[in-house]
Amino acid sequence: MTTFDPAKTLDLVLEGGGVKGIALVGAAVALAENDFVFARIGGSSAGALVGSIMAAMQKSGESLDRAADIVRTINYEDFLDRRQAAQMLHWWPTAANAWGVLFHLGAFHGKCLQDWLSGVLGDLGVRTFSDLYFDDPGSALAPENSFHLVVPATDLSRQRTLHIPWDLPSYGRSADEFSVARAVHASAAIPFLFEPVRLRSRFGISTLADGSLLSSYPIEVFDRTDGLPARWPTVGVRLSSPAGENSAAKPVTGLRSMAESLIFTVVDSTQVRHVSDPSSLDRSIFAKPRGVRWTDFHLTREQQEHLFDSGFSAANRWLKRHDHRPPMRPHIEQ
Repeated sequence: MTTFDPAKTLDLVLEGGGVKGIALVGAAVALAENDFVFARIGGSSAGALVGSIMAAMQKSGESLDRAADIVRTINYEDFLDRRQAAQMLHWWPTAANAWGVLFHLGAFHGKCLQDWLSGVLGDLGVRTFSDLYFDDPGSALAPENSFHLVVPATDLSRQRTLHIPWDLPSYGRSADEFSVARAVHASAAIPFLFEPVRLRSRFGISTLADGSLLSSYPIEVFDRTDGLPARWPTVGVRLSSPAGENSAAKPVTGLRSMAESLIFTVVDSTQVRHVSDPSSLDRSIFAKPRGVRWTDFHLTREQQEHLFDSGFSAANRWLKRHDHRPPMRPHIEQ
């Protein structure tokens, strides 16, 4: 049975945000340097990617500083992998993108991301969710849902959020046998940019896409539902600002900007209640990096360092403001 010191334990929730997810690692490293450990981690898209690596590192006893080294050395352009037919149009990127979207619903395959993550997690002893299971009798969750990692993906076929691995049994799939890297791939499949992931289940074939569409910042995912007090706090890391009422208008100038604006609008509309809820606001670290867009895959080393530092600094400011004692939600939590 896994035991945790409630005074130094957190449940961690990570917001989606594309390549800006490097800032999530910076915030997590700052929390870890203050001796906090993460019992459970939940995150969508980039949050799922970062969260899976951190969960695997904690399981293997690795320092989270290594997570920082991994994300700092990623060549994000490698993740922009085209299918063979689209590669023949490399001289005309717009046509290659259109071919991918038309025939496979995404400009890029996404297999490179899944294969890379499979290798990283495999080196840490994590392949399926069975490797992230732990005994946690004090939780409000059913024993079969006791995992160190939860990854929301959007089931476009059934118009709902699929929490992997929690919801897999209802689909007739085994949580213990499901690949963690595949779950992250599904959660990070930004519409039109990356191909969605197909999932065969008792409902038929589901099309899984970016978890951020319906659950970009699942801060409530670990909140208790049994009326008992929380054992430890839930802390979230956001890559957006706490309010955007005065943000400048961004002109829609073409198909790509139209798609990005559409996705941002959907994502932001699902998160309004989290921003306006004072208790959620208080337990959120706002690590908003400037000068980098979520789809800027051509990051320089300086930009990567800036992203990491923005998250690291934001978490330390947040800890200082709370006197290094993260706030507990004032009502039911897990």
